[in-house]
Amino acid sequence: MTTAQTPELDVQPTPLALLLLGREADPKSERGVECPGDLPSPSDPDLVARARAAKEKLGDKVFVLGHHYQRDEVIQFADVTGDSFKLARDAAARPEAEYIVFCGVHFMAESADILTSADQKVVLPDLAAGCSMADMATAEQVAECWDVLTEAGVAEQVVPVSYMNSSADIKAFTGKHGGTICTSSNAKRALDWAFEQGEKVLFLPDQHLGRNTAVRDMGMSLDDCVVYNPHKPNGGLTAEELRSAKMILWRGHCSVHGRFSLDSVNDVRERIPGVNVLVHPECKHEVVAAADYVGSTEYIIKALEAAPAGSKWAIGTELNLVRRLANRFAPEGKEIVFLDKTVCFCSTMNRIDLPHLVWALESLAEGNLVNRIEVDKETEAFAKLALERMLALP
Repeated sequence: MTTAQTPELDVQPTPLALLLLGREADPKSERGVECPGDLPSPSDPDLVARARAAKEKLGDKVFVLGHHYQRDEVIQFADVTGDSFKLARDAAARPEAEYIVFCGVHFMAESADILTSADQKVVLPDLAAGCSMADMATAEQVAECWDVLTEAGVAEQVVPVSYMNSSADIKAFTGKHGGTICTSSNAKRALDWAFEQGEKVLFLPDQHLGRNTAVRDMGMSLDDCVVYNPHKPNGGLTAEELRSAKMILWRGHCSVHGRFSLDSVNDVRERIPGVNVLVHPECKHEVVAAADYVGSTEYIIKALEAAPAGSKWAIGTELNLVRRLANRFAPEGKEIVFLDKTVCFCSTMNRIDLPHLVWALESLAEGNLVNRIEVDKETEAFAKLALERMLALP
């Protein structure tokens, strides 16, 4: 008896298969990994001195912005620190600075370019510093969503509200369709305004901030909210569900804040009696509901500044910031811990490291413009319209 041999198949692996196998790279997602020229070695003991020398050589021509989630080695060279919108406004307030070096992520640098003058050039030290949340809503997906809303007969009732943590394309879509941008500090004001304009809100791209604001701050019910999943036909929703909903939440989230759980809250309360749990509104609804305090990054900082000596705090936000706050307030006897037992940095924010910053500053000091972030004029116009609506909120 003989065994039949299986004929060989002439199958060529697809680019996607090769990518998943680790044998190829996606050039779109790997932008900035290879910089023109050589990056300084991360072990170079002279990095701090080199960064300082390049910054001094540039003088008033450069303005360095540092987001709160950046590591300390980068923050030390920031002229100002803050959240994404504060930094973009700070950049716009420095028209004499020819170069804006944004130590943050891609959508933040886009916002800075939108708000600064045409003569100013925004630089992102590593172009691969993106944002997983912002990437969860593409222009094509949102356009398809609007078609679904149109077919369901509700588009005319819908006002888009987009979180600051979104791409310039999404901000432009929002401006074009009569909507506004919001931050985690003014989300309620933005939603109040939106419901004066229409009956429903399409909230992009973070479902948790939208849900928490609607339910916790505005008195809606969870039943008033539906989640649009761009990876399902019609967003996974029926026309009746869209007609009944007040809040149409995009299925997006922050990979850092989304990891905190109700178990995290319960565990820290058991470990640290009397602890105050303070979380960011990008956390899941059950986490926000179980916390003692909820607020934006700036709110978290101010709450700890005002906290009495000897108080205990568990913070649900990015670890670089929590560590910095713990060190800052330790001399005052304030105990500050990370809410979750598992360490969690914002991985894309951490792409901006000292070698990349040194490379960017030294390149600019030598007259070489690198890693410029530039939003096209049409996108900029509509995105700016949405941002200006936010600035005009009561």
